[in-house]
Amino acid sequence: MTSSSAFVDACRRAIGADHVLTDPHDTAPFLTDWRRRYQGAACAVLRPANTEEVAALVKLALAHRVALVPQGGNTGLAGGATPDASGAQAVLSLARLNRVRALDPHNNTITVEAGVILADVQARAQEADRLFALSLAAEGSCTIGGNLATNAGGTAVLRYGNARELCLGLEVVTPQGEIWDGLRGLRKDNTGYDLRDLFIGAEGTLGIITAAVMKLHPRPAAKVTALAALESPHAALDFLSLAQRAAGPLLTGFELMSDFCMKLVGKHYPQLRYPFDAAHPQTVLLELSDNESEAHARALFER
Repeated sequence: MTSSSAFVDACRRAIGADHVLTDPHDTAPFLTDWRRRYQGAACAVLRPANTEEVAALVKLALAHRVALVPQGGNTGLAGGATPDASGAQAVLSLARLNRVRALDPHNNTITVEAGVILADVQARAQEADRLFALSLAAEGSCTIGGNLATNAGGTAVLRYGNARELCLGLEVVTPQGEIWDGLRGLRKDNTGYDLRDLFIGAEGTLGIITAAVMKLHPRPAAKVTALAALESPHAALDFLSLAQRAAGPLLTGFELMSDFCMKLVGKHYPQLRYPFDAAHPQTVLLELSDNESEAHARALFER
């Protein structure tokens, strides 16, 4: 029996045969990136249900010297969640770790497992009249674990920061298969080394994130957007400074798009109307989030 075969058999005993995928038809969706640009192979796709099962699988991988590739929603565009072509690695899917463990409206926190879809976190926050500020194009299928592993930014990073700034605590399985419990919701915490920030953005190389305490914010009363045509990126920087002075913390988003990007959208979505009478080298999309009213936010745009 080869080392990978013994590893796969041990994984079946640890988490159940139904959650150790080896059939090519079953493993195929896990072995290529979202753009179908990177194609890999794996001895198995492992689908644990909880942190303890993740820890057990990591210990087995260490014992059998099998490399693990953690994977969330598999929405990445750079192949970071795709195994190599050797077939010797195993994909560790966190999709079944999909529980919202707690929501604390007083502390403005939500504790979620790594496999929870970003849009589901947003929805749970909205049910509590709160905002989970991380928002990006893949929010309907990407997962919190992947967002943290890549330190995702999203459209509201200007106001709320990257995923790292939205995270207060983590639960992580270390490369030795030990569980590090750092699920704290403290905002003022100076107790020793901040291991949390090491794990965030490390893409699973230092440990596998299995759960996180994330920050919530008061839900804005209104959001408004506007488009502005500009001649250059330098003009966009001047415009950003002007917008920040005028709107202050109400400025949630500021996205710069070149004329090439706008034409690309028009090529693939010809039913959409071009927003200006003529083409311009640069277009900026602004978003304001206002705690008073839509009318108040629109008045800021008109100043």
